[in-house]
Amino acid sequence: MGVNALIKINFVVVGHLKEKYWNDAFSEYAKRISRFAELKVYEVAESSDAGSIELQKSKECAGILNKLTGFVILTDRTGDIIDDKQFADLISQLAVNGISEISYVIGGSHGVSESIKMRANKVVSFGKLTFPHRLMRIILAEQIYRALTIINGLPYHK
Repeated sequence: MGVNALIKINFVVVGHLKEKYWNDAFSEYAKRISRFAELKVYEVAESSDAGSIELQKSKECAGILNKLTGFVILTDRTGDIIDDKQFADLISQLAVNGISEISYVIGGSHGVSESIKMRANKVVSFGKLTFPHRLMRIILAEQIYRALTIINGLPYHK
């Protein structure tokens, strides 16, 4: 079952991509994704508060909560570890069930608060390793592109 351009994919992320190499990599996958879906990125400022980590996460998460729409998928080490096919099946099943908008959340360097975890409809993990949140944006974009090629029967996925 193919997913058409009616699906909207949002990245709700903490921080912005400062370095050209991150921007170039993300732009490439965004271009590829645009063949299948409308992609928007909502960046939330990283908290530089000198207070506690919980205070920093709280400030970042307030911004995240304001941007969430549709079905919310949080990327977090505590989530379900799924493979490429399961990731594609998740997107496909949402589309089949009439859900046309998915918001993927990538927290900041300290993760997200419990309020984001509770708001998420699904929490997925890309393994037990910790990735910098800027790199995670690229990894997630590649995995979404891979999932969309699986759904549409294209040979990118090996």
